[in-house]
Amino acid sequence: MLHEVSFLSYNQRDQVQGWIYVPACQPKGIIQIIHGFGEHSRRYLHMIAHFVEEGYIVSADDHVGHGKTAMVNGIWGDWGDKGCHTMMEDEHSLKRITQEKYPDLPYFLFGHSMGSFITRDFIAKYGDELAGAIICGTAGIFRGAHETAEKIKQAIDAGKGKECDPAFTNELMGWMCERCGEVSIGNEWICADPYVQKDHAEDPFDAFTKPTSNRSLYDFTQMMSCIEGTKWASLVPSRLPIYNIGGDQDPVGEYGKGIYEVSNWLVETGHHVQTKVYSGYRHEIHNYPQIKDEVEQGILDFMNSNL
Repeated sequence: MLHEVSFLSYNQRDQVQGWIYVPACQPKGIIQIIHGFGEHSRRYLHMIAHFVEEGYIVSADDHVGHGKTAMVNGIWGDWGDKGCHTMMEDEHSLKRITQEKYPDLPYFLFGHSMGSFITRDFIAKYGDELAGAIICGTAGIFRGAHETAEKIKQAIDAGKGKECDPAFTNELMGWMCERCGEVSIGNEWICADPYVQKDHAEDPFDAFTKPTSNRSLYDFTQMMSCIEGTKWASLVPSRLPIYNIGGDQDPVGEYGKGIYEVSNWLVETGHHVQTKVYSGYRHEIHNYPQIKDEVEQGILDFMNSNL
């Protein structure tokens, strides 16, 4: 069964588009998938199908400025003017809608890349509502974010918040192919598989190649500032199980360093964290044909052990 849902964003402007995938069996739990910057939730269809086949309801949406939400509202690359918690609050709205339809089931979050930042923000505020959280392709201290944020803020204060300056995007993300060898598309850092790169680059629902407004890029930097260090980790309920996964060739996670930074912040504040780093793989470990089944099975094993 598939439910298509639409709800008003926290930004009070956009109608967020979402989907709830339901297995044809007694569900054992719910997992909500939170996608990353510039992409959309249907890039996770392999994962969604696997989880549904294993008896989980899967809930997912496309963020404001992204995917079908951007298409329906006619607004790409701008997330509104309500600040850096907008997407996190939208994910909480989707959780509420999903649980109204399917109450009393263990509820998990999976967030990849920016989705992992959103998940980390979510568990600091709403972690008591969850049975567990999976963060994938996350960052510790995101390289250059604080310095770039100061420049973006100056542009916003000068009245250029709704404009799009590609120089800011380049400062935040333009370095990510530094270990990829020959670069032709610019997204090689996500995955070494050329078919995944091509699919990502040519996807009409993908916002990665579309300009992002200055105020939204600033919100992106502030989202990361909210989830740094033991100050953030201490806000996460200590009883919440967390599974932290990524690749050691992922620039977002500083080639493994950032993944362990996040796990160490959590351990230092009394949390139980499982950490799994896949050697030799870049950002989207769940899209490598060699390991995607293994990655998804690891997530299932984590959820099954915390039902």
